[in-house]
This record gives sequence, C-alpha cells and structure tokens, in this order.
Amino acid sequence: MELLPKTLKSIEKANTKAGDEAQKRLDNLTKPPGSLGTLEKIVVQLASIQGNPMPTVGKKVVMVMAGDHGVVEEGVSAFPQEVTPQMVLNFLNHGAAINVLSNYAKAKVVVTDVGVTGNPIIHPNLNNRKIRPGTRNMAKEAAMTEEEAVTALEVGIELVSQEIEEGATLVATGEMGIGNTTPSSAILACFTGKDVKQITGIGTGIDNQTLIKKQQVIKRALEVNQPNPSQPLDVLRKVGGLEIAALTGVILGAAARKIPVIVDGFISTAAALVAYKLNPICRDYILASHLSQEPGHKLMLQEIGLQPMLHLDLRLGEGTGAVLAFSLIEAAVKIIHEMATFDEAGVSTRK
Repeated sequence: MELLPKTLKSIEKANTKAGDEAQKRLDNLTKPPGSLGTLEKIVVQLASIQGNPMPTVGKKVVMVMAGDHGVVEEGVSAFPQEVTPQMVLNFLNHGAAINVLSNYAKAKVVVTDVGVTGNPIIHPNLNNRKIRPGTRNMAKEAAMTEEEAVTALEVGIELVSQEIEEGATLVATGEMGIGNTTPSSAILACFTGKDVKQITGIGTGIDNQTLIKKQQVIKRALEVNQPNPSQPLDVLRKVGGLEIAALTGVILGAAARKIPVIVDGFISTAAALVAYKLNPICRDYILASHLSQEPGHKLMLQEIGLQPMLHLDLRLGEGTGAVLAFSLIEAAVKIIHEMATFDEAGVSTRK
C-alpha cells in the first residue's frame, strides 16, 4: 500500500525546454509555422516528456483492464454481465477490434482481470490480478473499500512499470466491463457538479427508457455515497470501478516513469480524470486519442485540459481509439526526423 503515495510523489513536470527546442526545429521545417497543427503539438509534448528535442517511438503497448460492476443489477446496460469474461477471452484469442487495430499498429495487447465476475478465466496470456468478483452495487453502497481501490491502483502501477522495464515507449489505456459507463458518468458528475442528464449517454446502446433509469441510478449512487470531490480516492472507491482504478494506476505509473499515455474513450478518460485529480502534473504525460459519442466525454477532456486527436464517433472502448492514435504519433515523430529545414532544402523563407 506504499506504492501509490510513492508514485504520486515521484511524478515530475515534463521538460518544456526540450519541447521549446523541438518547436524551433518544427518552425524551421519547409512549411508555414504551425501548419501541421496537432501533429506539431504531439511532437512538442513527446519532446517535453522524453527530455529530447528529437523524440523517438519504440515499443507500443495497450493495457486492457477488465472488471465488472455490481450496479448492473439495476438494469443500466444493454448487455448481460457474462459478456465481460466472454470478451476478455475474445481479446486473449485475438478476435476483437482491439486485436485487429493493435496488430495493424504493431502494438502489444496486455489483458488483466482485476475484477471480472463468474468462473475464473483460464488462459496463459491473462494477467490474473482479481481483487474481488466485481464491485458492489454503488446505488446501495460504496463500490469498493479504500483498500480494494488502492490495491487496484497499485496493480496498474506495477503492470505498467513492468511493461516499461521491458521497453514500452508508448502506453495506451483500454478496458472491458459491462456497465462501466455508469460509474464513469458518476465520477464526472461528482467532480464537475454537472447535471447527470447532461453527461450520461447510451453506452453500448440502451434505449431511452433504460437511459432514464441509468440517470436515476447514478443520482441515487451519488446521494447514497456522498463522495467528496476534494478527495479523489473517495470518489473512485465509492462510485468507480476496479478496472477504472487499475487504469488510473497505469496513467500515474507511466507519468512517474516519464512515459506518454494515450487515453482511449469515456471510461479511460474517467481514469485519467481521477489520476489528474490525484496529481495534476500527470497531465503533462497524457495525450487524448479521440472524442467519443458519450456526451460527457468532451466535458471530461476539458476538465483535464486535453484536446482529442480524432473525431470518429467511436463508442467501443477496449483501447481502440488510443491504438488508432499510435499511427498519428509515429507520423508526427517522422515529421521532425525526416522533413528538411529551409536551409537544408535550399528553400527561401517567408519575408
């Protein structure tokens, strides 16, 4: 239980001097200054993170955390809870969207069970770090104890540290857990005070009647638990999820090791929001991959201060949007390494 405070203390500001030097080179490349938009911002952020004005990209990994939610018993999801372990097996057998896109991006997929219900999932490539078989029903009581939440956070820190030790240079966040847009909306509502109706969406595709029920359940969870927005761990344990907590740990652990984290959609960004509230400096190390269809996602990103790279109307999760962003990040790095400056190309600069 000492790993979390140690990790939080070890997160340092990124090296903006290296970012400034990268920007100077970008401004001298054969193009109008700033004309490559977000690609240039990516390069500058990577340069600051790595402390290297000529940043590089090596091994890429997506950390997929899986966990179930007791609140599903309130009827907030279009899919039954048994889909969670079924999809975890699908990930492990390379049959899901995250596998296809990760293969394309040449990224490693790391799948971890931190709280899936049902029979144990048996597979040689599964990290079995189950803390409990799903959270408790947050509409009736706190989803987790503080010990469970901290344990999940530390699982994320440990596992991402292991991947970094093995050479990971880019980390993406992914998740699986039927019903997990419900705790994500609750986390957002707690931290922002926004009306639940404004920030709660259809998740995997619920109808209007179920959406109304989902909004009511989130309101009840907030009333029952009274999470304290000034205490991020309190919010996480009362209305969060085991996989959300583990992803929060992934983000904090990567930031502590000065490794960029590409966050996926609504659930992953809920984890990023908790991480940001625990230590705002970790924002220096986070890149937002895309803007999802969930109505609260834009507000989440704004709360952290992030700009999404992609607008593809995604609402799948798994890390799909984050892995798609790998290619953009690699393209951005190639720009600063391979594009000629005005002097190198013998091209006249602007008057």
